[in-house]
Amino acid sequence: MPTFHGEYKMPGGKLIVVDCDVEAGELSDVTVSGDFFVEPDEAILEVSKALTGAPATATAAGYAAVVREALPADTVMLGVSPEAIGIAVRRALSNASSWRDLDWQVIVTPKISPVLNVALDEVLVTEVGEGRRGPTMRIWDWNSDAVIIGSFQSVRNEIDVDEAQALETQLIRRVSGGGAMYMQPASSITYSIYVPDSFVEGMSFEQSYQFLDEWVLEALFTLGVDAEYKPLNDIASPLGKIGGAAQKRLASGAVLHHVTMSYDMDAERMMRVLRIGREKMSDKGTKSAAKRVDPLRSQTGVSRDEVITRLDEVFRQRHGATRGDITEAEYARAEALVATKFENDEWTLRIP
Repeated sequence: MPTFHGEYKMPGGKLIVVDCDVEAGELSDVTVSGDFFVEPDEAILEVSKALTGAPATATAAGYAAVVREALPADTVMLGVSPEAIGIAVRRALSNASSWRDLDWQVIVTPKISPVLNVALDEVLVTEVGEGRRGPTMRIWDWNSDAVIIGSFQSVRNEIDVDEAQALETQLIRRVSGGGAMYMQPASSITYSIYVPDSFVEGMSFEQSYQFLDEWVLEALFTLGVDAEYKPLNDIASPLGKIGGAAQKRLASGAVLHHVTMSYDMDAERMMRVLRIGREKMSDKGTKSAAKRVDPLRSQTGVSRDEVITRLDEVFRQRHGATRGDITEAEYARAEALVATKFENDEWTLRIP
């Protein structure tokens, strides 16, 4: 039996499986298989042959180049690509885990403050990185309005602080990059995934975004939403943008990936708080602003709670997850972070 085995489900495509050995620093006995389609069918044998002898230290992009060079000019590939095969090789060599290899938990957070939700993200991804918690998907809930800005955004460039205060909207800076999220308890749906970085081994940031969110596209499809991923980090439908993702990778070896989707956004309030929203919409009006962040309510016709229930069900069924909880110790660490970091101007205003 080959020593190394790796799998990669190409977003929007099929499963690619690579089995191989390594001898004298080079790949040997390479087999590429899966439920994809390739014509002529001999082409996949040429791919396996070409990868044999490739250096075991190459990147996913390097293996993709080897595959591309080996393919006959008339090759047709459906559900697979040279890049996806390259990722599968890299995942095999690192013994990267697949969704079903991991013991997933799903947490549906009770209504808590937005700032405590943000602090929990840092606590839970740290717990995963340090081995005290297994891979987890958490669906947020919160009890007040907030605007959550990316780690590298300027407050004065992005937020009208006076308007935010007038609307009792708390300003919070999260640990991940990306853009501002205007959030109201009944208007948004947010989830976070905490996972070891080996889970996204061999993938670029863009590829990992799609890989980690493919399940939510399936969930939305069951609700009648024709959703797709728009690089780098947007979830959209033909009717407009639904939501966006952000990531933070920790030195301890864990990845925080979170997504906020609009359910029924109050575009007028959002534009009062977000300066960037005003600039993008100034010549189009509030009606057009509502179309930019297309609400799930209008596309699904079901309640926010029903959307959350479907996300929960699809994730648990697809990945074999069980129900989990946040421990008292994790809550305590998050509350301490709220006091020392996330409600502290030194952090919130670190980029004025």
